[in-house]
Amino acid sequence: MNKLVITAVSLFLSLGGAAVAQTTTVTVPGEVRTYVIEQKSPSVTFEGEVAVGTALPDTVEIHTIPDQPDYGYVIVNEKRVLVNPKTRAVIEVVE
Repeated sequence: MNKLVITAVSLFLSLGGAAVAQTTTVTVPGEVRTYVIEQKSPSVTFEGEVAVGTALPDTVEIHTIPDQPDYGYVIVNEKRVLVNPKTRAVIEVVE
């Protein structure tokens, strides 16, 4: 019985740690946000909801931001989206 409880508690704690890791917030520099807002790129259509953490498919072209290798951007469904160019994951939907 004690082994079962210890195993259950261990599983719960490990899953809780994974959830915390997924909710990490990224602080985007203001100049990155300003640059993205000023760009006049065409919007691409994406089926589904675009939210933080969504990985964009390879068919979506990610635009680079000068002097900011950790950030890219795309305009998806008429929304400006900051993207991690290495993982293609959405970092922020710019409002």
